[in-house]
Amino acid sequence: MTDSAMTETGQNRIWVLADDRPGNVNQAVGVAEAMAYPFERIDISYSSAARLPNFIRRASLLGITPRSREKLHAPWPELVIAAGRRTAPVARWIKRQSGGKTRICQIMRPDGGEREFDLIAVPAHDGVKPSENVLEIPGAPHRISETRLVLEGKAWQEKFHAMPRPLIALIVGGSTKKTTFTAAMARDVTKTAINAARNSGGSLLVTTSRRTGRDNESLIAGLLEKAGVPFHLHGWNSTEDNPYFGFLALADILIVTGDSVSMCCEACAALGGVYIYNPDGIAAPRHRRLHQNLFDRGYARPLGQGAPSGDAQGPAKLEVFRHPSLQPARLVAQRCLELIGERG
Repeated sequence: MTDSAMTETGQNRIWVLADDRPGNVNQAVGVAEAMAYPFERIDISYSSAARLPNFIRRASLLGITPRSREKLHAPWPELVIAAGRRTAPVARWIKRQSGGKTRICQIMRPDGGEREFDLIAVPAHDGVKPSENVLEIPGAPHRISETRLVLEGKAWQEKFHAMPRPLIALIVGGSTKKTTFTAAMARDVTKTAINAARNSGGSLLVTTSRRTGRDNESLIAGLLEKAGVPFHLHGWNSTEDNPYFGFLALADILIVTGDSVSMCCEACAALGGVYIYNPDGIAAPRHRRLHQNLFDRGYARPLGQGAPSGDAQGPAKLEVFRHPSLQPARLVAQRCLELIGERG
């Protein structure tokens, strides 16, 4: 198992339930890392029964594979950290097997059995009804600490030191189950970033994701090649070391597409000024509420809709601004420490 650190007795006080969704895993592991205590990551894989609603699965192992079940046995941990609807019945089952001694922290709504959870951490934009065991946090937990940013900045500084400043990072997501990242969006956000670099005399650091799509990646690469501004492009299929964390650490300005909660929150952990690209159709209503929450709290600003794609001038120069580092994982970690009798 990865992401684990053993105590002297060989037992971990904390389990992290890690499923097959990287966004969920990063949130749960981020909280465990922020606690600065030994933890064990337990990878969970699912059967088709995981699609059943949680009022049917209840506190059970229904919906997880036999191999995953084999990993769940005594001695039971003091704390379980889980994220996402599908892990919630498993966390409840562990608590019952321990005779109620194991505390459980659920990140995001568990969709059933809320009273059994010792802590439910939900982003403010979810609009969950306040309760004694509900902690409202500004955004989604992640693994981008200030310390990690310093280390990543040092690791990547030499690679990009010759590029003119300001360094403008363009972090491109893509289509989701509910939204489509169109070619027009890819063209618009890329040209906006190019114009910002051109108007400021700076450089572009660009990365795409697995959801961007090959056609959009090709479009973005073509625009950059013709732009006449210094750039570094890391495509999703590149075999080179991924500079994503270096981008976060070194960028003076970050432009992030609004389709991903995780990407927006990770960008806001960095100290560079964050602009969220949020045209109609790119994000679900829940994501839009997150964006507004980040705007209201000063972590980010909306990226104004730029000039039409054929306009070479584009919008005015983007500002370099500073904001606090968004660290929701730390807020959840503090409450988790209290659950196991530690104050940090």
